[in-house]
Amino acid sequence: MNSLVFGLAAALAWGIHDVCIRHVSQRVAILPMMAAILGAGLLALLPFGLALGDWPALKGPGGWLAGLAGLTFFGAGFGLYSAFAIGPVRLVAPIVAAFPALSVGWAALQGQPPSRMQAAAVLAIIGGVAMIAVLSRKADTQTGTRGPAVFWAAIAAVGFAATFALGQAAEKAGGGLAALTLTRIVAIGVVLFLIAVLRPAIPGRDGPWKWLAAMGCLDALALGLVLRAGSMTHPEFASVTASIFGVVTILLAWAFLKERVAPLQWGAILLVFSGVGYLAA
Repeated sequence: MNSLVFGLAAALAWGIHDVCIRHVSQRVAILPMMAAILGAGLLALLPFGLALGDWPALKGPGGWLAGLAGLTFFGAGFGLYSAFAIGPVRLVAPIVAAFPALSVGWAALQGQPPSRMQAAAVLAIIGGVAMIAVLSRKADTQTGTRGPAVFWAAIAAVGFAATFALGQAAEKAGGGLAALTLTRIVAIGVVLFLIAVLRPAIPGRDGPWKWLAAMGCLDALALGLVLRAGSMTHPEFASVTASIFGVVTILLAWAFLKERVAPLQWGAILLVFSGVGYLAA
């Protein structure tokens, strides 16, 4: 039950984060945007990680697992921003949202297979998210971007699944908040290295820095909730329920941006939350 609550809270944080992406993605290059978001999240997390993290535990496997999670988290983030920058939501979101299937499959390989009804609920969640994205009326971008958008969305899906699996394994191995902090340090280290090599354009003082800082805090909160579920029963369910961040984004856009939601999309939203409700029972 707690892992589901953590996953739902992460979905809310990522949903708000994605609404903000719509506001800033056309104003900032991907690497500087990632640096600002990851940096803000690290600053928000660092005091807790230093005070409460079990850093000596990272001398063992937990440290290697957390470091690898940082690398895959960078790949997931870069793939996500790249895909949404060039592809329509209805194309990108279903591919990215498929990552929980990889998480549940990994748990099954570790000897924790879901029951038939639990598997059906997981498929309902993933299918509902995919239906919402497919039914989106957002206009397509240039047809030549379809292939790259699919590629980067697939990178994001694999990256998120690997990040959650490695991060939760690091949580079990010890370290707690220290492991989460190390994950973000590694990810932002990769971003800063690439910025130094590639030298992308960086906005000045009039850039959307406040928005990026808020997005960083939301992202850190969401990832922290999912990875902290690694010490709970069925941690893969946190990854599954976190995948409904796309639904949360649509609901927020409908409520605050007055974007229209078609009747079939409401049906898909009901399907998603029915699956979540069954897993919570």
